[in-house]
Amino acid sequence: MTTSLPRQDRIRRALELLRHETTDKFDEIIPFEPGEFTDPILAKDERDHVFGRVPSIVAHSSELAKANDFITVTMPRNNIIVVRQKDGGVKSFVNLCRHRGALLEESEKGRCRIFSCGYHRWSYDPDGSLRTITRDSTFGDVDRGDHGLIEIPTEERHGFIWVVDNAKEDIDVAAWLGPEIDGILAEYELDKSVCFRAGGFDEPTNWKIMQDAFLDGYHIQYAHPNTAGKIIHTNVMAFEDFGRHCRFIAPRKSIDRFLEEDPGDENLDKYVTETHFLLPNSTLLRQPDHFQLLTFRPHPTDPTKSRMEQRLIVPTVEDSGMAQERWERLWNKNWEILLAVLHNEDFPLLRDSQRGMGSADAGDMLLGRNEIANQVFRREIKKLVATGRSNIG
Repeated sequence: MTTSLPRQDRIRRALELLRHETTDKFDEIIPFEPGEFTDPILAKDERDHVFGRVPSIVAHSSELAKANDFITVTMPRNNIIVVRQKDGGVKSFVNLCRHRGALLEESEKGRCRIFSCGYHRWSYDPDGSLRTITRDSTFGDVDRGDHGLIEIPTEERHGFIWVVDNAKEDIDVAAWLGPEIDGILAEYELDKSVCFRAGGFDEPTNWKIMQDAFLDGYHIQYAHPNTAGKIIHTNVMAFEDFGRHCRFIAPRKSIDRFLEEDPGDENLDKYVTETHFLLPNSTLLRQPDHFQLLTFRPHPTDPTKSRMEQRLIVPTVEDSGMAQERWERLWNKNWEILLAVLHNEDFPLLRDSQRGMGSADAGDMLLGRNEIANQVFRREIKKLVATGRSNIG
């Protein structure tokens, strides 16, 4: 593990790596099996021992701005409703009527004072309590206090809403993040920003293949020659390993002006992109003027499918100093660029990768020393799965 360095020092270290045409590296090349992306038994273990045990992000706080705002999320183990409470807190519940198991809420998001089942019109308050049993005089006696919605552990921290996808577990986001990453996220004050837009995409690709792609600084000039490859240097990462989580700086090509000269006291923030991997499934990218959050969730049953969600997190109109129209135009343009890269470049490549992993004689694969964030991701997921298996055994 490493101790966090000041940002300008880290940027200057990235510049030194660029000058020497190298990158921070893992200890060794690691082999892996294609079955890690197709095995249904491993996939279930990941759902139970990873997502069923540790916190993961489901939304930015601004997506639930007011009391009774809600979103629905298909988690690896549960379909859930996440809803803002009257007291300002946030709760999550299994999206399931406790009568006969009908889906309670079909909309992806909205505002609702009562959640009502379409099957028999049983209804629930936003705090999960059972409100109405239709025709209760003929139904029979029910302990309403024992038949509210099943609550899922939920916590709001650093401008994000986190859940542990298991009603029997507890949640402690600060403990999970550890002091380094918890402090880093606190510094960003993302609770003062807004999610300008969020989008979700269901893809025929294992979630780890998806996550791997967005931790990889080795592919940029090859997979994105006309987009990111023109902006960001390939295979140059100033890396920090915080154990479960990690962070790295990738220099933009605009920093090349300092290859032959000392930048002195100049602020170098605009010359880099900084990536944070938050175990188990989130990539937070810090750009010069905004953040992107990418999350990757396994399909509930199929190891060859997953869902990616992208969020564009930006300063409020007031903090930006822009007129509303200009603010919307700027971030709409950014959003369209991000979507084009995803759909035209990333997704086709990753779909084909999943197809290839399904080959009976694919052979062993390799993670290089230069693929350091991918190495940390794989190392930590394997630890969680192994710990979960041993606890059962």
